[in-house]
Amino acid sequence: MGHFMRPFARKPRQTSFLTFKRSLFIETKDTPNPKSLKFNPGRVVLEDGAMDFNDKKSAGVSPLAKRLFDLEGVTNVFLGSDFVSVTVEDESMWHDTKPEVFAVLMDFYQSGLPVIANEADMVDTAGTEILDDDDEVVQMIKELLEARIRPAVQEDGGDIAYRGFEDGVVKVQLQGSCVGCPSSSVTLKMGIENMLKHYIPEVTAVEAIEPPGGYETSLY
Repeated sequence: MGHFMRPFARKPRQTSFLTFKRSLFIETKDTPNPKSLKFNPGRVVLEDGAMDFNDKKSAGVSPLAKRLFDLEGVTNVFLGSDFVSVTVEDESMWHDTKPEVFAVLMDFYQSGLPVIANEADMVDTAGTEILDDDDEVVQMIKELLEARIRPAVQEDGGDIAYRGFEDGVVKVQLQGSCVGCPSSSVTLKMGIENMLKHYIPEVTAVEAIEPPGGYETSLY
């Protein structure tokens, strides 16, 4: 979540390297969250939307996510349009886990299996789709999240999901590498909240709510 906070805090050093095997070109990048890495397999991951998985049970709809949760210490898997973010219990685990993630990605894409087993299970967890009953303010919030905020956050392997708007407060959920990121509260306050308040005067605050499993970053 470093893109919105560059003027306010130093972003962790970004590194990347490439692995080539069996015609699969994988780029791996550090994220501002030391427990999370972003993997770009050079292939389409999801045709549309994004999906966030906090445990192996929820990952049952995705053969890829399920295989990644089979690795020891994996706590979150996030699937974007062209990348996969994997989060582990402790950053020290990456020495052993990184090559295991490579192997899972390589084997999976060679298998020909779909990323989501059944198309009916493909549910965009971002919540930014504009609905018929959304009022004008909610539509503007979703449009700004979709056009300006989510693309920037996804560059760091994470995402921001819309979860509601009530009494001036926009409720969002951190996903992917944003979960547990040391800079997340600064990014939410100085970046996302300020942008929403600037363009939408009805917004007075942004609050990150807990997913099943739990975290909370409140901006009051």
